[in-house]
Amino acid sequence: MFAYVARQAIYNKAKQVFGYELLFRDGIKNCFPDVDPDEATSSMLAGSHLSVGVETITHNKVAFINFHTDTIINRFPSTLDPLNVVIEIIETVEVTPELIEACKQIKKQGYRIALDDYDFSPNWERLMQYVDYIKFEVQMIDLQNAKQQAILKKFKERGITLVVERVETHEEFELFNAAGFDFFQGYFLSKPEMVKHKNIDVSMTSIIELLSISASADFDARKVVDIFEKDVGLTFKLMRFINNPTVNKKNNIESVTHAINFLGQNEMKKFIALLALANLKGNKPEDLLVSSLTRARFCRQLSAKIGVAEDPPNGFMLGLFSRIDALLDT
Repeated sequence: MFAYVARQAIYNKAKQVFGYELLFRDGIKNCFPDVDPDEATSSMLAGSHLSVGVETITHNKVAFINFHTDTIINRFPSTLDPLNVVIEIIETVEVTPELIEACKQIKKQGYRIALDDYDFSPNWERLMQYVDYIKFEVQMIDLQNAKQQAILKKFKERGITLVVERVETHEEFELFNAAGFDFFQGYFLSKPEMVKHKNIDVSMTSIIELLSISASADFDARKVVDIFEKDVGLTFKLMRFINNPTVNKKNNIESVTHAINFLGQNEMKKFIALLALANLKGNKPEDLLVSSLTRARFCRQLSAKIGVAEDPPNGFMLGLFSRIDALLDT
């Protein structure tokens, strides 16, 4: 089985590659599939980062990775290297107090944040203190508009890096270069290119068993170890994950038991959630996963309303598993 990711280069003023935006793909066709954006991010990270590493795909240059609301707030993968990864918040995200707090914590961990497809809306102002990059589409910028020019000048004074996307001609590159933009992305420079690599399969049964343990009030680390030791795909992903210098700079961890004890319950639950979201759907219709996640979120909110503790997240698991018969054909 193969995993696919597209990368589109981001260039500096000298037309040298600064980094790559990574774009999820679910097949050899170089187009974005009709999937939930949170699932797309989780699938890309599980399929690529845990198999070969983001740094391999980008040749150790900066990776811009799209994140949507749920992934940022609830499942942010803090094992990504903050020196090599920019967290790109897509334009459909709603700016809420929860999102702002999540961005604050992400910045504390050393990550840089980019706003994608900025539209000059004042709604983004509450996030600006945490933003390092702002990405604009060529069509959204009027270089003769005094109000827009004043906003761009303010961003530069704050030390925010300006990136222009959809640069399709040499004239556009020169125009926005002269206007003070720092980085450039678009078909004039390069189109997205596919990167295909071998993915490591994991057992669906193992994923379900791990979710069950993760939802239990008594997190049984011994059972988790047993599941990992019986599944070479899971073990490979865990060992690659735990020996990433971002996660673990000092210890060379060579056993599953040591890895799980090193991570602790909370990080293991995040790791399990990432694997589950990326692997649960398989070849099933997209609507099946969407309805399962919708039910899961509804049940989690209902649990909160009636005062049920969220750790373990029983409400979420109840909703997620409400369609398990269809997911597993049993």
